[in-house]
Amino acid sequence: MKQQKIFITGISTEVGKTIVSAIVTEALHADYWKPIQAGELDNCDTKKVEKLVSNQQSKFHPNSYALQTPMSPHAAAELDGVTIDLSEIVAPNTNNHLVIEGAGGLLVPLNDSQTILDIIKPEYKVVVVSRHYLGSINHTLLTIKLLQEKGLEVSVIFSGEEHKTTEDIIKKMTNVSVLGRIEEEPYFDTNVIREYADLFREKLEGL
Repeated sequence: MKQQKIFITGISTEVGKTIVSAIVTEALHADYWKPIQAGELDNCDTKKVEKLVSNQQSKFHPNSYALQTPMSPHAAAELDGVTIDLSEIVAPNTNNHLVIEGAGGLLVPLNDSQTILDIIKPEYKVVVVSRHYLGSINHTLLTIKLLQEKGLEVSVIFSGEEHKTTEDIIKKMTNVSVLGRIEEEPYFDTNVIREYADLFREKLEGL
């Protein structure tokens, strides 16, 4: 099986991207990389994923940009006195699969002209994390349409309690592959992540 680069994006903030990133990393024993971290540097997403992943093969690569303030990257960078330059965002060299976690949604600005979408290379497979809330159908369809217009291969993971009418219309209108669901768990630890990794592995290997 050839090395895959899987980009994890969400339809908004707080939809479960980091948990999905941990599950995919564990399932494929992949490396993990979050190009841009804004805020929470003491307990950043890389550290969170590292704590949840229990295989010995995964490596956790440093951020290209580690910004101090939990804001949109363009604003956090301005406060830090830097400008985010896409030429500085280079995927780490690895012979392993690589899970790449985005920040917020696709059109989160990085600078005056570029967004998270501009980080996604044509060869990346994209997993969209969708969670039900009022407006989530619109956000999910917009996200998937934008990725499909770029010619990217897209699949979806649903996060949280099942909402059948929402999920059915998303499937019908996008025709994307649904990899599965992450339930509203009381907590996530290495055991829970490993259980989901076992559930998702076959579909992830087939991407």
